[in-house]
Amino acid sequence: MRVFRSPAEVPPGFGPSIVTIGNFDGVHAGHRQIMRRVVELAREKRCVPTVLTFDPHPAKVLAPDRAPRLLMTMEQRLRGMEAEGIEGVLVIPFSAEFARLTPEAFVENDLVKALHIRMVLVGDDFRFGYKQTGTLDTLRELGRQFGFTLEPVQGIERRGRRVSSTMIRTLVVEGRVSRACRLLGSPFALYGRVVKGQGIGSRETVPTLNLETANEVLPRTGVYVTRTWEARPGSNKNRIWNSITNEGFRPTFAGEGLTVERFLLDRLEGETPDYIEVGFLRFVREERKFETAEALKSQILRDITVAKRVHRRMAKYLVG
Repeated sequence: MRVFRSPAEVPPGFGPSIVTIGNFDGVHAGHRQIMRRVVELAREKRCVPTVLTFDPHPAKVLAPDRAPRLLMTMEQRLRGMEAEGIEGVLVIPFSAEFARLTPEAFVENDLVKALHIRMVLVGDDFRFGYKQTGTLDTLRELGRQFGFTLEPVQGIERRGRRVSSTMIRTLVVEGRVSRACRLLGSPFALYGRVVKGQGIGSRETVPTLNLETANEVLPRTGVYVTRTWEARPGSNKNRIWNSITNEGFRPTFAGEGLTVERFLLDRLEGETPDYIEVGFLRFVREERKFETAEALKSQILRDITVAKRVHRRMAKYLVG
């Protein structure tokens, strides 16, 4: 997959392309449906399946006090797009200057001249351009002018509610990660560097890997059944381990500051990974203080038994 960090980086020979446009925070089931349709049409028409997205999120520039915390880092979003078959991504550096572009200028500069667009797929509530004055009718008319077509895509509903990043964000914060997983189409995951802890796990309980993450949305504190995979920057999943994760403040050891620690249920062969991603599958229990390290270790071993049972049950649904 080719990633361009501005329209100027797109080479003259790129395309023709079929494009979908959006923030794609979470790359949830609705986003995946649109991307799969983009890939399907691109194969039929011998075009490049392409995503146009923004960094930072437009709200962080236009209304920072109301900007949502994002479910995914840009690295995660790009990997999610690649997994759906997207071959080109244009990441627009969103700024106050860019926000002042008219719908016509955005289409001509970024879609027509940069991406040589043949078709665009967007949600039925899509708005674009200065003060969001561009609508589907605007896009359709511009398509007639510049020679591309528009295909609106309806969102996915679950239990009568449209799947959205806002809905998933709420589920994750509440610890309802199983439900979030179903709406995302994959586990909600934290991504980051493996860092050295204080060595308490190795000395007192069980050895763990400690994650330093830049993710803005975190599940509620507690213990979770998880899946951990190596995630080197710029690559897709590598080594994968079943795991159990504690996110919290280590009250038994008077911990200060939130930590994300995981115990791998599979043997760690080879070197310790530098970067990992941790997918949250099921909430097990709340974090609590134990009287002794031995009592905590006993509880962790019980948690591990639960996690292994869940992993066995879920094995047939988890691929890669």
